[in-house]
Amino acid sequence: MRHLYSFIVVLTWQILKLVGFVNPKISKFVNGRKEVVKSLKVQFTKNDRIIWLHAASLGEYEQGLPILEELKKEKPQHKILLTFFSPSGYEVKKNSSPADLTTYLPLDTPRNVRSFLDAARPEMAIFIKYEIWPNYLFALESRGIPILLISARFSADKIYFKNYGRFMRKALYRFSHIYVQDKLSLELLEGINIKNVRIAGDTRLDRVSKILKRDNTLEIIENFCGQNKCLVAGSTWPDDERILTNYINHAPKDLKFIIAPHTIKKGPINQLFKSIQKKAELYSSISQKTKDDTQVLIIDSIGVLTKIYSYATVAFVGGGFATGLHNTLEPAVFGIPVIIGPNYKGFLEAEDLVKLGGILPIKDEKGFKSVADKLLQDAITSQKIGQINSQYILNNKGASVQIMEGIRTYLK
Repeated sequence: MRHLYSFIVVLTWQILKLVGFVNPKISKFVNGRKEVVKSLKVQFTKNDRIIWLHAASLGEYEQGLPILEELKKEKPQHKILLTFFSPSGYEVKKNSSPADLTTYLPLDTPRNVRSFLDAARPEMAIFIKYEIWPNYLFALESRGIPILLISARFSADKIYFKNYGRFMRKALYRFSHIYVQDKLSLELLEGINIKNVRIAGDTRLDRVSKILKRDNTLEIIENFCGQNKCLVAGSTWPDDERILTNYINHAPKDLKFIIAPHTIKKGPINQLFKSIQKKAELYSSISQKTKDDTQVLIIDSIGVLTKIYSYATVAFVGGGFATGLHNTLEPAVFGIPVIIGPNYKGFLEAEDLVKLGGILPIKDEKGFKSVADKLLQDAITSQKIGQINSQYILNNKGASVQIMEGIRTYLK
């Protein structure tokens, strides 16, 4: 089975190289992997002690970031290698990660695995959430390198728990320890005789907790909002924006709106701009003082959304009508109500907070209007709902502490 798996990965690589000629994103995926081993040999010497963290994309990186930061503080004698599978993660963080080297992970073929591990020589490998690559795991174990899986979450429909999933199930056995987010994941793993499991929770709760301790001031946003109530919509997709713009176009003049689209390419941004009938401006083009009649601000820059949430009366987080819900913890930590679309299954924090009443799912424009009106007009209700969110984060943070305890047992 392992030979068949490796053959499929090699075949996939050949297909991707062909597709890369016509697809820019796939081209980055392919070309970015060509210089990985060379980069490792240039960046690291034989005397360096390497800890390797691997994330699929940006979301997993955010979960691994608290551990990365703790390792940098606690293990200054080590260097950190961070790898990504997806271009969407690598392209954003290739020049801004705290890691000593950020690069792509070569595809999971036996040859790639040997070359990568020979060049990287990690003392420990840490995989984040869902990343299960059998050839890498088998090779790491055979070399006696401790392997951790952190912030993991499993459901019964995954291949590991099916009769035909024996090969992938065996890959899970290679982990030295698995830190899961919830009790169900623990029970599922114990059901297939994996005992080296611990419920630690989600490291993202630790990351967002730190947001409150930093300076979140943005003078432009402060001047734009003034004393007005403000609805901040983050990481929105076109399906989200259709609901938002209809609400905005019929909203009273004393409400302010900030929209931070998931995609900040000029075409989609212009289309969004044209759909808004109120006075709107782009974040990149305004000065420190906006005109009083500007009611809508469209964020066409990256890296500011988390701070912008601190100015929100209510937040709407996008993706729940599209490809997948985005980060609800970033606004929740500021103690404000959060509205989302209907597709949030599989996002533990969203599932929890919907049950508790801190996150409010809506299905359509009518539902959005009803919920948004209530939250923007009733300050007491809005405050109570927001407190549910901040208390949830306070009660459930601490995963990083438990994971670092485990790391210390393997990494002297």
